[in-house]
Amino acid sequence: MTLSILSALSPLDGRYAGRMAALRPLLSEFGLMHRRVQVEIEWLIALSDAGFKELPPFSEAGRGLLRSLAVRFSEADAGAIKDIEKTTNHDVKAVEVWIKSRLQGHAELEAAREFVHFACTSEDINNTSHALMLQAAREQVLLPAIDRLAAKLAQMARALAELPMLSRTHGQTASPTTMGKEVANVAARLSTARARIAAVPLLAKMNGAVGNYNAHLAAYPEFDWEAFSRRLIEQRLGLVFNAYTIQIEPHDYMAELFDAIARANTLLIDWSRDVWGYISLGYFKQRVKAGEVGSSTMPHKVNPIDFENAEGNFGLANALLGHMSHKLPVSRWQRDLTDSTVLRNMGVALGYTLLACDSLSRGLDKLEINPQAIAADLEDAWEVLAEPVQTVMRRHGLPEPYDRLKAFTRGQPITRELMQGFIQALELPEAEKQRLLALTPAGYTGMAAELARRLGQ
Repeated sequence: MTLSILSALSPLDGRYAGRMAALRPLLSEFGLMHRRVQVEIEWLIALSDAGFKELPPFSEAGRGLLRSLAVRFSEADAGAIKDIEKTTNHDVKAVEVWIKSRLQGHAELEAAREFVHFACTSEDINNTSHALMLQAAREQVLLPAIDRLAAKLAQMARALAELPMLSRTHGQTASPTTMGKEVANVAARLSTARARIAAVPLLAKMNGAVGNYNAHLAAYPEFDWEAFSRRLIEQRLGLVFNAYTIQIEPHDYMAELFDAIARANTLLIDWSRDVWGYISLGYFKQRVKAGEVGSSTMPHKVNPIDFENAEGNFGLANALLGHMSHKLPVSRWQRDLTDSTVLRNMGVALGYTLLACDSLSRGLDKLEINPQAIAADLEDAWEVLAEPVQTVMRRHGLPEPYDRLKAFTRGQPITRELMQGFIQALELPEAEKQRLLALTPAGYTGMAAELARRLGQ
């Protein structure tokens, strides 16, 4: 079959291909090739600035031409590298050969062609490229997607800050809250998770076949290769230098990053399930779209599919992220190749994360609050006032307050009249009694509204 949206094995490249546009140029094989070219070029230019007599500094025109190979890197260029790989059977060597071919006809650059990939092992190029790919995906796609969700949640929290809602602990009626406070809880958790994702340093190394600059020192034994490598990685590429590695950068930072992303995904699974439940209770309605069908047999259905899709795709993302965070830091001796095939799936893991964020965002945009349903639940839950009544009784020294309320309320329906009759019979100061008599389930929300309004201040 011809590869198309319909024949793609992964739904990320099939059904959901249009929603992956932002990640595709960054985490695809094209994106990896692009970063390899960038790293090779920056290494070559840095070598020309190092003072070696065999490689004078490039002119500004020469530097511009070299950097244009990365800046203007195209799908045609990637295709040309792929064609070379058919002969080399080595993807990084194919990049080296392609760069050398692009130097032909430029006397200054052609004289430097043997300094392309000088003293490098493939992993010097790969690990740095992977860090640059993750840097771009994090800054340009992942964090903005989280920020869009956080902004929606913050807006909801403020708008619904004072709307009282029945809590459900263990699925049973519990002390009331407000809808805005429950949304604020998620927004606060997401803010913390976002900060952890953003804070993970992205490491790289360029130190040769086993991390000791062996070939480098064989060619130029008096040169400070470690300082040179650090400057290139930190000052030119904007990454963090790792001095201690084997052939590969050990990927510990990747495990930390993927775990941080998975934690964010997990809390959003939690929220997706909660919203699904609130829709089931009728607390939220979903805006309908003309032409959409909720069931092939039940015409009335408006299913919470966006939240279900979000939950499922966050789960897929976490399965991949979890495998990568456990596998990547493990390498036999100084290097085995098991990390290479796993790293090719970074785009899949982050793709499912992005897809889930997008589904969740779409779902939130369709929600409409149903205050009547929420109020009706509260009015049917007068038993939740057992908590404040027994607490006030404790304050005033009345005997066995908890047991008395337990016997009165547990496992039986409580109405406004029953609860107020119980309060009337209590031996409490009149002012305290009147305060309890004025209390309703909807009015018993503590600091919920204030906490929701305070979010982000």
